[in-house]
Amino acid sequence: MAQNTRTQALSDAGVSIWLDDLNRLRLTSGTLQELIDSSNVVGVTTNPSIFQAAISGAEDYDADIAELAGSGADVDAVVEKLTTDDVRSACDLFRPIFEQTHGQDGRVSIEVDPRLAHETEKTIAQAHRLFEIVDRKNVMIKIPATREGLPAITEVIGAGISVNVTLIFSVDRYREVIDAYLAGLEKAVENGHDLTTISSVASFFVSRVDSEIDARLEKLGGDALALRGKAGVANAQVAFGLYLEQFSGERFAALKEKGANVQRPLWASTGVKNPEYSDTLYVDNLVGSPSVNTMPEKTLEAVADHSELAAPLDADAAQRAEAVLEEVAAAGVDLDDVWQVLETEGVDKFEKAWGELYETVGAAVAKAAKA
Repeated sequence: MAQNTRTQALSDAGVSIWLDDLNRLRLTSGTLQELIDSSNVVGVTTNPSIFQAAISGAEDYDADIAELAGSGADVDAVVEKLTTDDVRSACDLFRPIFEQTHGQDGRVSIEVDPRLAHETEKTIAQAHRLFEIVDRKNVMIKIPATREGLPAITEVIGAGISVNVTLIFSVDRYREVIDAYLAGLEKAVENGHDLTTISSVASFFVSRVDSEIDARLEKLGGDALALRGKAGVANAQVAFGLYLEQFSGERFAALKEKGANVQRPLWASTGVKNPEYSDTLYVDNLVGSPSVNTMPEKTLEAVADHSELAAPLDADAAQRAEAVLEEVAAAGVDLDDVWQVLETEGVDKFEKAWGELYETVGAAVAKAAKA
């Protein structure tokens, strides 16, 4: 099956396409394989919201839930088994891509319990547990870029485990994430790990930035309205400039000599929430080489149908983007407050989704136990 010309163009430009979705039906029906074959999909990301949507009300999981409940498994054990089984199966599906790309792609991400976002040691422990349970070289453990998550990132990378750093909103926090990754690689060297086997991406959220900043611009009114829909892309473009700077420096150069991989920027939350904006806005304007764009299927379909890629990102683009953020700040938007609000809301949303998943599975376990 031939690849779509537009997704192929994105891939040729250095952007890896990862699907931001996973469920049992995608795996058993062959639709995920179809996206691999037709739309250049070379990886998958999951998160608590995705698992909640996948398992809640889906009959695909009923037999497993009944069997686990019958064996006396509690809700925690059932949720862990369902989610890690799906991730393991996806890892097996993507194994050929993982091998062809020498570990760069073919990756499947699974996130630590969002309730641990502010607990460093417990995050580290669960990252190790998930890595051991999935038991696949191409799994990536997602750790949120909270203050408490940063040292966890260093420790987990230092243990030779690949990490997808998630919930990054500000460029300042992204700088700290890069530092945590490099510190992790240095620790991995001390621990005797092969750096060529360690991979990482830094997931920079995009559409949520526009949603929050647009709302503030609308309250300001007047000339500020002309800045709507610009901050999300600009923020990500500035982040790519930081990537170029940091991974061309002496600290990484020393690690690269030992086989280290760069930590690629990943554009997350790329589904456009404002219908007035182009539905490929967060793809066309974020052509960074190398980078990853993780898309919900609706966005992937839009890209395949009518994507028009802008010029590749470079240091000059980052400087122009910085000017946009300066305009937003000058208009009266407190960007530091925006980043804090978005991080807090991001963790809260994942915690809520995880809680809803536990309620759903708990009810199913109780029902199965009575049957």
